[in-house]
Amino acid sequence: MNEDAAHDDAPASHRFLKELVKQWRAQDAYGSWDAKSDTDLLAPYILTREQRRQMPTIGSPDAKTLWRIELFYNAVGMAVEQTAGVMASPLMKLHQEGFGRIVLTAGRLIVIDKHLRDIHKFGFESMEILEAEGEKLVESALEWIDKYPEVAQL
Repeated sequence: MNEDAAHDDAPASHRFLKELVKQWRAQDAYGSWDAKSDTDLLAPYILTREQRRQMPTIGSPDAKTLWRIELFYNAVGMAVEQTAGVMASPLMKLHQEGFGRIVLTAGRLIVIDKHLRDIHKFGFESMEILEAEGEKLVESALEWIDKYPEVAQL
């Protein structure tokens, strides 16, 4: 059975979520997550309002949260790269107090420039919202690449 078929379940049926699952699976050097479904891998991104309310916003965000944010924006970059054929690289600067900035570049073009707040509580209400937000970022980046292809190709 091929590797993709072993883990192919509903969440990874779209461009962004497929890339996000790939990012997670690439981190599993020892095969510990082979038996996990795509839904299980993406579960840490799903936070209810109640879960968010219970999270402290004082102190440094934990390493797992920072890692989830990094993988999320790496997946956006890879989805852009797969679609546009232009390398897209995320650059993040996250402050220990829970805010920061993400910039995604394609060539010399900045295709995403986003300020992040409350990174302690980074997550989405549902899998559908996770997918929609990721796709929205990918589409926005692709629009900039379409508008300024000569800068994106540099």
